[in-house]
Amino acid sequence: MKFLYSHRTRAADGQRVHIRALTQALEARGHDIVMCGPDAGEAQKLDAASRKGLTALLPAPVYECAEYGYSLPAYRRLKAAAVAAAPDILYERYNLYFHAGVWLKRKTGLPLILEVNAPLAEERAEHGKLALTSFARHSQQRIWRAADMVLPVTDALADYVRAAGVPEARIEVIQNGVEESFLAPQDPAPVRARYDLEGKLVLGFSGFMREWHGLDRIIEFLADSRRDDLHVLLVGDGPAREGLEKLARELGVAGQVAFAGVVQRADMPAHVAAFDIALQPAVVPYASPLKLFEYMAQGKPVIAPSSANIREVLTGDEDGLLFEDGGFENALAMLVDDAGLRARLGGAARETLKKRDYTWAGNARRVEAIAERLKANS
Repeated sequence: MKFLYSHRTRAADGQRVHIRALTQALEARGHDIVMCGPDAGEAQKLDAASRKGLTALLPAPVYECAEYGYSLPAYRRLKAAAVAAAPDILYERYNLYFHAGVWLKRKTGLPLILEVNAPLAEERAEHGKLALTSFARHSQQRIWRAADMVLPVTDALADYVRAAGVPEARIEVIQNGVEESFLAPQDPAPVRARYDLEGKLVLGFSGFMREWHGLDRIIEFLADSRRDDLHVLLVGDGPAREGLEKLARELGVAGQVAFAGVVQRADMPAHVAAFDIALQPAVVPYASPLKLFEYMAQGKPVIAPSSANIREVLTGDEDGLLFEDGGFENALAMLVDDAGLRARLGGAARETLKKRDYTWAGNARRVEAIAERLKANS
C-alpha cells in the first residue's frame, strides 16, 4: 500500500524517533511512504523561530489562532501530495489545532488513521499554556471523531478518546516500541570505560531531562547511600541538566554522576546496556514512554511508578518493580541490594517485550492490518 504520512512535528526528539521508526518499519514491509510535514532541518529552524519568537511576541489567543490557521497551508501541501502520490491511506500524527488531515479526508474520502500520543488540549491547559480552552477541546474532539481509526498509545489515553465520543470500534491501542537493534546483544564495556564505570553498579536514565522527571531524587539517593561503588549515568539533555549538575556538586557526588549528553540513536542500545538498574522515576499518566521499551529490550530491571499506563506494560514484582507515591527510594534500595532480583526482573521484562511484540516492526504489522481493513471498506 501507499501511505501518505501527515504531521507537523518540528522537534528533533522522541517524536522524531517515533515517526522515523514506524515509517521505516512500514517500508521494510514493502509499503511506500510519502511524507508531508517539516523535514529534520526545517524542524529545528522552525522550532527555534516559533517557540522563541512568535510565542513571545504574540498574545496567547492570537498565537493559538495562528496555530489553527497553519492548517490551511498544510492542507494545501497535503492535498498536492495526495494528488501527486495517489495514496491508499492517510496516516496522521495528531497535533492540536491541526485539521489538514481531516479536511483532506472529507474532500477525497481517503481513509484516515490518526495516531494520538497525548490529549494535547488537556495537557496544555494543565500547564497553563492554553488560552482558548473551549476552542482547543472542541478542535481536538472534531479531529478525533473524524478519523476512521484512532490509535492512542495507551489505554489510559484511549479513555480520553472515548470521552470525546469516538466509538470503541474505531479505537485501537498501539503502544510504542523499540527498533530491532535494541534486541541485539550489546557490549557495555566501551560505554562503561568511556564514563569510568568499570566495576560500578550503574543507575541509568535515558531521555529528555525535565524537572518533573524527578532525577534529583536519584542524585539524592546516591549521596545518602554513601556507597563508592554506586554511580549514575544520565543519557540525554534538557532543561533540568544544569540543576542536576549543580545538585551533584553540592552533595559531593559529582564524581559519581556521568552526563552523557545527547547520544546518536545508533549508540543508544549500548548505553542502555551499560545500566544495571533502569529508572523511570516519574511518568505522565497517559504516556507510553519510549525509554521503558528500550530498557526492557536490553533486559534491564525497571523501576517505574505504579500508574495505570505503566501497568498496561509491566506487572509489579514479575517483570518490573513498581512503586506507589513516595516509594521510589525504597524500591531503588531493594534493587541495589539484590542482584538476584535485578537479574530476574530484567530477564522477565525482556521476555514480556518479545512476547507482546513491543517493537516498531510489530506496530507496523498492526497498522498494516488496520489499513487493509479500511482500504477494503472504502
